[in-house]
Amino acid sequence: MSIPRSPRRATARVTLAAAVVVAVGACGGADAGSGDGGGGLSGTIRVDGSSTVAPLSTAAAQLFQQRNPGVRITVGTSGTGGGFEKFCNGETDIADASRRITAEEQALCAGKGVRYEELRIANDGLSVVVSKDNDFADCLTVDQLRKIWEPGSRVDNWNQVDPRFPDVELELFGPGTDSGTFDYFTQAVNGEEGRSRTDYSPSEDDNVTVQGVSGSRGGLGYFGLSYYEENKDRLKLLRIDGGNGCVAPTRTTVQNGTYRPLSRPLLIYPNAAALDRKEVEAFVEYYVENNADIARAAQFVPLSSRQEAELRQDLTRLREQHAP
Repeated sequence: MSIPRSPRRATARVTLAAAVVVAVGACGGADAGSGDGGGGLSGTIRVDGSSTVAPLSTAAAQLFQQRNPGVRITVGTSGTGGGFEKFCNGETDIADASRRITAEEQALCAGKGVRYEELRIANDGLSVVVSKDNDFADCLTVDQLRKIWEPGSRVDNWNQVDPRFPDVELELFGPGTDSGTFDYFTQAVNGEEGRSRTDYSPSEDDNVTVQGVSGSRGGLGYFGLSYYEENKDRLKLLRIDGGNGCVAPTRTTVQNGTYRPLSRPLLIYPNAAALDRKEVEAFVEYYVENNADIARAAQFVPLSSRQEAELRQDLTRLREQHAP
């Protein structure tokens, strides 16, 4: 089942990847020297899958290629499902995924003789924010978020969200449709990527969302958790009830998945056989060794210490799995 992806995401993805390269390079990640093969490697590595994970893999690829100019790494965005189809058919060396591989996809890979390891390389979490002047809303349920953001919604006042809320005009702000954050939020809240009301103030610049929400008592918007942390003096963070009570987004709740449904793991799946090639082995090692710097620079939530240890164990198991 191939999931086609729109070319509209390309600009945002490339822009973010470039920003990550600059930021990671500035903090020394590109000089880590882990798994770089000494700079004498060559060959082509094919990566495809999730458009959300693509900025991380693109950044890792560009940083790795700075030290290994003889290696060419391509990063495609066929979507998680489309990426797994290519991966299981042996067309790619690594699958990017914003969800875990399904039983159907596992069976497809098994039928093709493709063995792999699941490597969690970062965490993703979104924050829902309101103005500091909003003194009535502290927590919203997923049903309330859906009521606000679903296509065709006519909700334009906070008392339509909850009758206990006052008569205050609801003003909505958020990312534009080129954003992976838009894709993620609409999938989690409305059940389908890109499914959203259109009568809100969109912008690819999160600063515009900050300004809009902070300047309106009835403002509401969403973006990455790290961006809220940079602007917490201007915004109020809402807790979200995903079915088990109100939970605030923090690095801990995003890392352990209790902040539902607006947190998730970001994953890569290397083909075990591809690790026979030195350039693939070195690139995966580099990706693992520099995952924290890349995640922070891309404004994703880094792995916890436990997840970091599990990542390294998974990489070791993948090597052993394919040992001659």
